[in-house]
Amino acid sequence: MGWMGRELRSTVDRCGTLTVSLDTVEVTEPGDDEVVVRVEATPVNPSDIGLLLGPADLSSIETNESGSLSQVKLTVPRAHLASIAGRIGKSLPVGNEGAGTVIAAGRNATLLQGRRVGMFGGAMYADYRKIKVADAIALPEGACAADGASMFINPLTALGFVETANRNGHRAIIHNPAASNLGQMLQRICLADGIPLVNIVRSDPQMRILRDLGASHVLNMKDERFGTSLLDAVAETGATIAFDAVGGGKLGSDILLAMESASSRNSGTYSRYGSDVLKQLYIYGSLDPAPTVLDRSALGYAWSVSAWLLFHYLRRIDPATMQRLRQRVVEELTTTFASHYTRTVGLAEALNPEVLRAFNRKATGEKFLIDPSRG
Repeated sequence: MGWMGRELRSTVDRCGTLTVSLDTVEVTEPGDDEVVVRVEATPVNPSDIGLLLGPADLSSIETNESGSLSQVKLTVPRAHLASIAGRIGKSLPVGNEGAGTVIAAGRNATLLQGRRVGMFGGAMYADYRKIKVADAIALPEGACAADGASMFINPLTALGFVETANRNGHRAIIHNPAASNLGQMLQRICLADGIPLVNIVRSDPQMRILRDLGASHVLNMKDERFGTSLLDAVAETGATIAFDAVGGGKLGSDILLAMESASSRNSGTYSRYGSDVLKQLYIYGSLDPAPTVLDRSALGYAWSVSAWLLFHYLRRIDPATMQRLRQRVVEELTTTFASHYTRTVGLAEALNPEVLRAFNRKATGEKFLIDPSRG
């Protein structure tokens, strides 16, 4: 027995045409350690948009419908083709995480039959998903699919930031941009765990979101006194690690400089090599695709700039740590790790040019959920 359903895919050809298509695929019977899940909710994360649309020019959208296959075509500027050479000619399924009901279970997974689960592993923008039991978690009683749809990427990223900071001996954290779903989760975690957090946002309404959560340090980077406020917040909290999802521009450099200036201010000593306090900047996103600008002239020699990716982090941690993090997410699913969605669309609606443009805005406070049952 198999299940016929739809699956959203993204393909780039050698000429630079990116095609987003809704294909009909067959999901076969699960193996011993697998389940088949009817997908009921799956979020649109920035990492999903990066695969779905790549570096395509959104002004070039063309729609086409041929028989049962719906498609949208976009153009990738030739200058960006080299950066995606590895995916040219490959039809890639989209969607990192989701939730739904188990409709078939393998011999070693019968306890999940009929249960609602959250899952992680790609190809979630679909009607059905066959997945390994290890990549699925049964939702607590009373939790709906929307509650479990985003229980992996943002929660584990936020927890991973805290674990990374603790492992490297940091006592306070800086996060940018901080009013996102992930940022709100990080603020709740830091409040619960007693970790000072400096939040950077881009507007007064975003400041209010975090203030309402109990945040002590919220800075608007567009404020004319932002530089001074950042230095004061870093000096007060002792923050020496930052996580930045923007990537482009010079803000990361400014954060490191504030850390160095605060360290020198607090130590009261001078060295031509700068402070010996390690200052770390982790870039975990590319909301701004522009080059990262680093002015190291006043940073001293105790700093680092690195990339941080959830998938790499999860491969490095031990099974006990993984289990502890996942268990916390389940226990606090509708509190600390609650996600809020501003719009729910059907699977076919994801091919609507207006919807694709809205996805690509990646606007703070705007989060989409896909419900395949809506068509």
